[in-house]
Amino acid sequence: MSQTKQAFEKHVLCIGAGYVGGPTMAMIAAKCPTYKVTVVDINEARIAAWQTDELPIYEPGLLEVVQEARGRNLFFSTDVEAGIKEADIIFVSVNTPTKTFGRGAGKAADLQFWEKTARQIRECSTSSKIVVEKSTLPVRTAEAMARILNWGEKATDIHFEVLSNPEFLAEGTAIADLKMPDRVLIGGAETPRGAAAVQDLVDLYAHWVPRERILTTNVWSSELSKLAANAMLAQRISSVNALSALCEATEADIDEVGRAIGSDSRIGPKFLRASVGFGGSCFKKDILNLVYLCEHYGLKEVASYWEQVVKINRYQRGRFVDRMITCMFNTVVGKKVAVFGFAFKADTGDTRESPAIYVCRELVDERAAVTVTDPKALPNAKRDLADIADQITWESDPYKAAEGAHAIAILTEWKEYAELNYERIFEVMEKPAFVFDGRNILDAEKLHRIGFNVYPIGKAPKTHIGEESEI
Repeated sequence: MSQTKQAFEKHVLCIGAGYVGGPTMAMIAAKCPTYKVTVVDINEARIAAWQTDELPIYEPGLLEVVQEARGRNLFFSTDVEAGIKEADIIFVSVNTPTKTFGRGAGKAADLQFWEKTARQIRECSTSSKIVVEKSTLPVRTAEAMARILNWGEKATDIHFEVLSNPEFLAEGTAIADLKMPDRVLIGGAETPRGAAAVQDLVDLYAHWVPRERILTTNVWSSELSKLAANAMLAQRISSVNALSALCEATEADIDEVGRAIGSDSRIGPKFLRASVGFGGSCFKKDILNLVYLCEHYGLKEVASYWEQVVKINRYQRGRFVDRMITCMFNTVVGKKVAVFGFAFKADTGDTRESPAIYVCRELVDERAAVTVTDPKALPNAKRDLADIADQITWESDPYKAAEGAHAIAILTEWKEYAELNYERIFEVMEKPAFVFDGRNILDAEKLHRIGFNVYPIGKAPKTHIGEESEI
C-alpha cells in the first residue's frame, strides 16, 4: 500500500543499487520503519531483481532483511528524478573505478559517474538536502561536490550539505557488519549547518547503533580514514604473504608463524592468513588511489611504500602459478586443472579483482585445460573471462570438475571444499594427482595419506614425488 510523503518521518534515497547501496539501505529500512528508503539505479534489470527473491547479489542474510522491509518502507525504482525530488537525505553509492585513461590512469579514481550524479541531484532538487558520500572517494572530493551542488542561482534558495559516511563492509559478512558495526564514521563541515546535518545522520544510525560507536569527524578525516583502513588491512595480507614465500624456502610453517605473531596483543590475529592473494573491489583500488594522492602532494616515498602492498599481491598470484608449473614437471600444456572457487572470498558471488581471474588467464596462456567450479560466482566468472570463455569448462559440481584432472587449485575458501570426499576425488583424477591449496583450508597430511601431492601456501609440500620436481 502506498504511503504519502507526510506518513514518513524522513525520506532517504540511495543512488546506486550495488553491493554497498542495496544492503545498506535494506538495513536502514529494517531498523528505521518511520523512514521511507528508496534505492534507485538506471540498470532496469538490477532494480527488477531487487524486487524479487532472486536478488542481484549474494550475501548471507540479505534476502531476509530485504523481505522484512520491502513494500513497507523499502522501495526500488529506476525513476531517479522523482527520488531526488522527494528525498531529505541522499546517499551517493555510484561506481568509482580506477581510471584507465588520461592523467592518473591505473591509480586515480574515475569520478565521471560521481560528477554526473552530483549534477543530476542539483538539477532535479526543489528543496534543500543532505548529500552523503557512500562511495569510496579521494580526500577532499566532498569539497568539489559541494561546489557543484551549491553553485549558481539555485544555491540562493536551496542548500546542499555534503557529508562523508564511508562503508566498512566485508563481503560475506556485510549483514552482520551492518547490524553490529565496529563503528559508523560520519564526517561533516565544521559549521552550524554541517553540525546539524551530521546530527541528522547520527540520529538515523542511532536507531540501532550504540552512540559510542558513531564517530564524527571533519569531512577530510572521514574520507581519508576509508582509504587508510583498506590500505592497512591489505598491508597485513601482503605482509603475511611475503613471509609465506620465505616460509616455503626455509620450511617454516606460515600458519605457525602467523599464530605466533597474532598472539601479540599489539598485533592481533586478523588478516594474518596467507593465501594466493587479496581481491575484491576495494583493496587494490583504494591503495592505488592513496598512492596517487601521495604522488599528487609530492610524497614520493609514502606513495612507494603503499604501492609495494599491491606489488606483493601481484607477486603472490604469479608465484602461485609458477609453483604449479614447476611442480607439475615444468609444463601444464594439455593438462586439466580444476579451479575450485572463483569468488574473491567465500560467501559472496563477487569476483572483482579475484586472484582466480589472473590464475586462470595465466594457466590458459600456458595451454592448460582449465575447468572452473564455484557455488555462487560462475555467472560473474564467465563475464570476467568472456574473451577466453570458449577455452574454459564451467562446472557447478566440484566432483565432476575434478574428473580426469591432473591438479586441483583451491582459490576460494568455501567451507564445502574442505568437506569434500577427497578419496572419491583422488580415484577419478590423473596420477600423480596434485592439490595446490591457495587458501590453506585443507588437511594436507590427510590428503597426502590418500595419495595426493599437496602444496599449501607458506608451508613445506607433502609429496610422493622426488625432490627434483620440487621448488
